Amino acid sequence: MRPSGRELSEMRAVSIETGVTKHAEGSCLIRMGDTHVLCTATLEDRVPPFIKGSGLGWVTAEYGMLPRSTTSRMRREAAVGKQGGRTVEIQRLIGRSLRAGVDRVALGERQITIDCDVIQADGGTRCASITGGWVALRLAVNKLMKAGDVISDPLISPVAAVSCGIYAGQPVLDLDYPEDSEAGVDGNFVLRGDGSLIEVQMSAEGTVFSRDQMGELLDLAQKGVSELVAAQAGATA
Repeated sequence: MRPSGRELSEMRAVSIETGVTKHAEGSCLIRMGDTHVLCTATLEDRVPPFIKGSGLGWVTAEYGMLPRSTTSRMRREAAVGKQGGRTVEIQRLIGRSLRAGVDRVALGERQITIDCDVIQADGGTRCASITGGWVALRLAVNKLMKAGDVISDPLISPVAAVSCGIYAGQPVLDLDYPEDSEAGVDGNFVLRGDGSLIEVQMSAEGTVFSRDQMGELLDLAQKGVSELVAAQAGATA
């Protein structure tokens, strides 16, 4: 029995509310159970120096957790004076995941920055950030298309992510914090809407796993991502 009472292949309740900020070109508040992340997209007519003049667009991301997104207060990284290694790793993951669903030629020489701010954390914050980040990106690109600033849709596929793991000896979908903290195997799966894999992060946290078990977790991830893609479509329709 999972602590939440969910079935092994059951996602947490997912909701995506769009248009939650006034100024961003795209925004949403994604809730995956008790994990809540605010995602905003900012359009800029510039690109990083390393691709300037190439005609290619760029999608990047920043990620952060608010001080009371967890059970005890965390210091703001700005107060410490630098980002932690976990933060840097997660925002790089978000950026390269979203770029996998973008035709950068069609986007043109402009940058879209996705900001992901964790309001409340209960496991799977990077997965929620990727999933909600794509919604914010979709909304920002819709504005570009409506204004006639791009000729064809630069988004070639939705991108979503979900965690899977082995908890109490069983493969489970969409780990919340009580499961994540005790899972024998923990994994994050990033996929495109067509089922193509973008990134898989898996590690043994207390027990090893077999190739068959990895296949079971991938099957669960594909099921979960298909549900998330449907939620994205509903939010951006």
